Amino acid sequence: MSTNVMVIGSGGREHAIAWRISKCSNLGKLYCLPGSGGTADIAENIPAGVCDFDLIAQHVTDKNIDLVVVGPEVPLVAGITDFLNERFPGLSVVGPTAKGAQLEGSKDFAKEFMMRHNIPTAAYRTFTKETLDDAYAFLETLRPPYVLKADGLAAGKGVVIPDNLEDARKELAEMFSGKFGDASARVVIEEYLSGIEVSVFVLTDGKDYLILPEAKDYKRIGVGDKGLNTGGMGAVSPVPFADSEFMAKVEQRIIKPTVSGLAEDGIDYRGFIFIGLMNCGGDPYVIEYNVRMGDPETEAVMTRIDSDLLSHLKAAAQGELASETMVINPQAAVTVVMVSGGYPEKYNSGYPIAGIENVRDAQVFHSGTKKSGDATLSAGGRVLAVTANAEDIVAAREKALGAVGCISFTDSYFRNDIANDVIALL
Repeated sequence: MSTNVMVIGSGGREHAIAWRISKCSNLGKLYCLPGSGGTADIAENIPAGVCDFDLIAQHVTDKNIDLVVVGPEVPLVAGITDFLNERFPGLSVVGPTAKGAQLEGSKDFAKEFMMRHNIPTAAYRTFTKETLDDAYAFLETLRPPYVLKADGLAAGKGVVIPDNLEDARKELAEMFSGKFGDASARVVIEEYLSGIEVSVFVLTDGKDYLILPEAKDYKRIGVGDKGLNTGGMGAVSPVPFADSEFMAKVEQRIIKPTVSGLAEDGIDYRGFIFIGLMNCGGDPYVIEYNVRMGDPETEAVMTRIDSDLLSHLKAAAQGELASETMVINPQAAVTVVMVSGGYPEKYNSGYPIAGIENVRDAQVFHSGTKKSGDATLSAGGRVLAVTANAEDIVAAREKALGAVGCISFTDSYFRNDIANDVIALL
């Protein structure tokens, strides 16, 4: 029986998920809400806000939707899964309930969860504006650099890492004064973990799980990982140091206790868990949890899944993941993100994008675009995520950069050093 699918979201992550689903057997009709200029080529876009729950429910009814995949974190934290489960008892939904979504919605909740279930992570304390003096005192017990995290959602930009105590005190005061809005009404201060980051992705039905290809992203705007944090300037998969020995540690020390911990806490979790890890001398430590796939890592990861993603998603939503096996393509994937000049600060959009049709040996995922007649226009800070696959990372990187060279729009910018650090490890 064919399955009608709705993917909620408009970014490159959602385009990549929809792209992979579009290639699956037993797919009926594919819808993206609201989608983008890219998803319009593979699905029917539905104009609606990702938190307009009543309108989403109307479309679930009108389009005879069987499976909903929730891409972004905001509607998950707001309780879209709870809403849909109550409104449509037979509907399959990939995405945790609001309680489970607190793993991302509250850094303090996540840290308490890790401590409770003996999951390795950095030492921490949580503070409010009223306990600012205590926060200053805690900073003095730590060695620089210092890690300050807004407790709530801040669009992936709520973490600052000052190099000295004076800057840390200043940043902390600014966060409590509303630098990240309500998200920084509470701030988690952590010890700094030194190592190399890797993103690990798990799909779980609350009992069993599948491990997706791992990836490494690049958060800084500038070449050499300099400058402001962004939502992500590129990604690479696989990650050389995440070998079988390291991943065995990740599974035993982090993935298994995370899934079992959710069950022990009475949280019915059916969806993705994105575990941001630090490799500290060969041992994995959790930096943070996210309750959805990462962006732009998804744009690399999805190109490496050879098995039927739609089957995996349905099984996760229905609590039947034990019967599924994920097949991973051994080829490497490199994603290079093209952004609007000025991003992540002030930027202009609405510019025509030329040359996508000339890309032959890569996938172009739309992170922030819209259709205007026959034209595709830039419509965000991150505009396109260009992913290429090859036998190794070096070749994949060259193909990705070659594809980026085919595309142009006014004031575009990209990092030309994506994957160089990983190549140096080979």
